[in-house]
Formats: sequence, C-alpha cells, structure tokens
Amino acid sequence: MFQHFFAELRAAKAPVSLREYLTLIEGLEKGVIPSRVEDFYYLARTALIKDERHLDAFDRVFSKVFKGVADVSLEDLTAEIPEEWLRKLNEKFLTDEEKAQIEALGGWEKLMETLAERLKEQKERHQGGNKWIGTGGTSPFGAYGYNPEGVRIGQDGNRNNRAVKVWDKREFKNLDDQIELGTRNIKVALRRLRRWARAGAADELDLDDTIKSTAEHGYLDVKLRPERRNTVRVLLFLDVGGTMDPYIKVCEELFSAARSEFKRLEHFYFHNCLYETVWTDNRRRNNERRMTLDVLNTYPKDYKVIFVGDAYMSPYEVSHVGGSVEHMNPEPGAVWMKRVVDAFPHMIWLNPDMERNWRYSQSNKMIQQIIGPDRMFPLTLEGIDHGMRSLGR
Repeated sequence: MFQHFFAELRAAKAPVSLREYLTLIEGLEKGVIPSRVEDFYYLARTALIKDERHLDAFDRVFSKVFKGVADVSLEDLTAEIPEEWLRKLNEKFLTDEEKAQIEALGGWEKLMETLAERLKEQKERHQGGNKWIGTGGTSPFGAYGYNPEGVRIGQDGNRNNRAVKVWDKREFKNLDDQIELGTRNIKVALRRLRRWARAGAADELDLDDTIKSTAEHGYLDVKLRPERRNTVRVLLFLDVGGTMDPYIKVCEELFSAARSEFKRLEHFYFHNCLYETVWTDNRRRNNERRMTLDVLNTYPKDYKVIFVGDAYMSPYEVSHVGGSVEHMNPEPGAVWMKRVVDAFPHMIWLNPDMERNWRYSQSNKMIQQIIGPDRMFPLTLEGIDHGMRSLGR
C-alpha cells in the first residue's frame, strides 16, 4: 500500500523523491509514531512534502489511497465497515413528490427564532423526525435529511444544496497556481486585458535606435530601453468551497493563467458572497483574515476587479444581516458587493456554472442586479474573452 501511495504522489506531480520515501519507511520501522493512520498522515506529510504548494495534491492522494481506514491501525487493516458508511445508512432520501410536500418554516427570521427555541428545549438526540435538531428527517435543523430551507448541523458536505446556514467549522483548500494548462487558450483570452508601458531599468536592446545612432556617429552606439511590461493591475476574488467544489479544476486553470499573465495580481478568497473579511490562505482563514474595507481603501480605482463564483447560495446570504451560511454577518452581502462596485468602476464576475442555469437561481439574479447584468460572464474561453474586453474599455 505504501508503494502505491508513493506512486500516486508521483503521478499527481508532487515532487517526492525516493530518499524521502525511504526516510518515511525508516520512521515507520523505528516506531516514531503510534500505529494509526492519522499519525501516519502527519509523518508522511512532514517527510515527503517540502513546499506548501503541494499540500493540496498530497491531501487528495492521501484521501484516495487511505479512504475508509482513518480510524484503523496501520498494523491491522481489517475488513471492518467504516463508521462513515454506517452513518450514511441513516440519511434521508426522498422522491421529488415527497420533497414538494415538505414546507419551509417561512423566512429567515422565523427559521432563526425557531432554532433558538429548539436549542433551549431539546434535551436528547433525535433521528428521523420533522421538528427537533436531528438526523435523517425532514426537520429544518440537523444533518442527512431534507428540508427546503434549513440549518445544516454536523453533516459532511452538501447533499441537496438547500441549507441557508451551516453550523460547522469547514476547511477549504487553496487553489493551486502551478497547474499546467492543457491548452494556452485561457492565457490568450486573458491577454485581451493589457496596457503596455516601458518602465524600470534600461536593460533591453533597442535595435532601431542603435542602428540610427550608429549611423549618425560613425561607430557602434548601443542603445538600451526598459522592457515593455503589462501595467494592468488586477484584484482577483475567488469563491471557494461548497457548490464551487465541482469547478476546482477550471478555477485552478484560470488562477494559474492569471498568475502568469498579470504580474500585478492580488488574490483573495471568499465563500458564496463577499462580507466584512476576506483571506488569502484557506489553511489559515480562521486566524488570518483581512478586513474587506481595508482592501477597498488600499487599492486605487484603476485596479481591474474580477470575481469568480457560481453566485449560487441562499438569497438570505445576499439580503439579510446574519444571512451568511457560516457566520453572523453584521451587514448583508449586498452592501459589500455594492461597495466594491462603487470603489472600482472596472469589475466583472466570471461564473463557472452554465449560463442557461443562471435564470433559475434567485441569488444569481440578485448579484447581477447589484453589479449590473452586463458584468457577469460565463467562465468559458468566449466568456473570458468578452470579460477582458469589458474590463479594458
């Protein structure tokens, strides 16, 4: 299994050497860690990964190779049924007709008010019901059930995309800016947004001026000039996690291409909608955040702003105080989006979801109404091309 793990890491382009692999095996043989997969994860990551840019690839491979054995001894990998599988037996699966018969409580305020009452009244665990905080039922509160508008508590990932708030600590991963693109088309599309200027040290040969000056003076007179550079400055805001997970690959390709094409690029992450803080590293997003107002006041108006996200969320996340799916935001997301529009006259939104789906999303319509209907483009080659032309006007 360990040799397979090593081979999978190499296949994922993680720069793992044979020496590092032998160091890992030596550590296992000498018993430097208890014989549990969790401890092995940290030992392997320390021994094999030397650059944090490759941590995401390591995590993906580790999850693939050791999936289902997280609580099993390395010395005794038996055929026990993983606890995760047993938990999922309690999940609630309903037909479309059954889902249509379940009614929402009736708005954000009613949902939050009812949740506060349940927290005060509930004294024991519940499963399969329609009222209490529990699992596998039709209650608005809990996990692995269904309700058209609820609060997700204690569930691993999305199932029906109906939660308006998530009462869990979630971990997101940074987008990899070293992805090798299958084609250069995204880079070509991004090159629509360019403003050339010559600045800095004169270190590039000016052939025309050298020939002219040599002819005038009768001797070789070499002329240098500053390199021509793209002076466009870009702020890139990337939605990460949740409904954006299916679009990780295309977003990584865009991020990698943007890093290559725009030398003056600043990037920030957000989740679903913009609020009072953003972050640059998903591994530290709970501890190292930056005030959004500080970002708006730091960068001048000539920056080009690009949002990347599917704009798919609960409408409350855009319209309500406390509507954020992850925290109690003091101001609605719409307020912060409007501030960006007012601060930066040149901004667009790239949406990875298919354009024909936009009209079915109320939150998408709300975002377009705030930023302007002509500022959202599909995250396709044609959409990027049109978006760059729009920013360059």
